[in-house]
This record gives sequence, C-alpha cells and structure tokens, in this order.
Amino acid sequence: MLNVPKDHPARDVQDTFYVKNLAGVVLRSQTSGAQIHVMEDRKPPIKVIAPGRVYRNENINARKNNFFHQIEGLYVDKGITFGDLKGVLNEFIRLYFGASRPTRFRSSFFPFTEPSAEVDVQCIMCQGKGCRTCSGTGWLEVLGCGMVDVNVLKGVGIDPDVYTGFAFGMGVERLAMLKYAVDDIRLFFNNDKRFLDQF
Repeated sequence: MLNVPKDHPARDVQDTFYVKNLAGVVLRSQTSGAQIHVMEDRKPPIKVIAPGRVYRNENINARKNNFFHQIEGLYVDKGITFGDLKGVLNEFIRLYFGASRPTRFRSSFFPFTEPSAEVDVQCIMCQGKGCRTCSGTGWLEVLGCGMVDVNVLKGVGIDPDVYTGFAFGMGVERLAMLKYAVDDIRLFFNNDKRFLDQF
C-alpha cells in the first residue's frame, strides 16, 4: 500500500530487524503504515499525526540509533500543494527552533511520496561549521516529506484527480538533540540519570 512492491529496490534502504522463528514478522522501519490504515478507514479531508517507535538496521553513532521514536503527519484534501507542505513545515521549524535557525529542503526519494524532500536544520553544536554530530556537514536532517504518491492514493481508494495530500516524518530524539544541544543521540537511550535529570 506504500508503493513498495516486494521486489522493489527501495526496500533495500529500509532494512530492519526480523523476529526469529516468526515468519513474516518484522519490526517496522517507519510509522507510515498508520497513515494507510487511516486513509482506508476515512474519507478526505484527512488530517492525522501518527507517533510510534521504529527500528532501523543502522550503525549506531552520535546521530543515529537502531531504534527511535517517529512522528508522521498526513493531510489529504482538495487542492493541497507542495507549497502548503513547505508552509506547514517552515512554520513548525520556526516555532520549535526559533526564526534564527537556518533550514534547507533537499530533493530526496521515498516510494510513498512524489516529489519528496528532506529538511535539514543547521547544526546547533557547531553553528554550521562542521563537527562530529553533523559528520562535518554543518547540517542535520530533521525530517523527510513529500506529496502523497498517486499510487498510494489509488491503493486506498482515494481519487488522485480530486484529492492531493502531503506527508512528513520526523525523529523525536533528533529534534530534541537540536533543540537542547545534545551532541549524542545515544544519551536518550542509556538511562543515565544524570543526563535525564536535566530535563
């Protein structure tokens, strides 16, 4: 339903963890499935936020963990454009980080949105100069987004000639890292009381 057939190469980048001795059971790599369930059960206009824990086969480092918490959003209605998506996300970023935090939209690929983009926020640790947290780039990705793919709308019985929509997904811990200048994502999962007591 997310426009990723079983033989599609896009599945390679969504490598995750499988449950031993339970054929076909896999830990979800994104919360996008919740959006599908909502679109199957409701008619537009649809506005939904879907939070949840997700798992990725990642090399653990200062900015990546093999599990984290994700929040996804979906808006489907008549006349929704990429401009609407940019407006919503820019306003969220302004309110969350403050107007002084530079951002950028980069084109990307997600099988369930087209066009797709990733949104980066200037690294708060180095102010864009480059450090270990941002891998020397000066930027940290905070979310992926895009217009809901026509095939996804068709798959859930929504007429793409009448309705359009956008979707986005962001990691809660990555947002907290940038907001509170935490330089290592692993600190959120290590259960160190000295770190947790700061919040």
